[in-house]
Amino acid sequence: MATNEYQVTGMTCGHCEMSVREEVGQIAGVEDIQVSAQTGLLSVTAAADIDDAQVLAAVEEAGYSAVRAS
Repeated sequence: MATNEYQVTGMTCGHCEMSVREEVGQIAGVEDIQVSAQTGLLSVTAAADIDDAQVLAAVEEAGYSAVRAS
């Protein structure tokens, strides 16, 4: 099980969170998604290693930008 965290910019409300959750949820292997518009944090848990490029592309598809949190 692997969990990666990302800092998302541009989210302001629950609808923003839902959009990000829907897009990231389409990535194969993703088991849990925690996202907060208030903090901008996105936490993605998957059964195997997570491809950052796929997560970042999904967030961009939702209309936001993100970077891997350190």
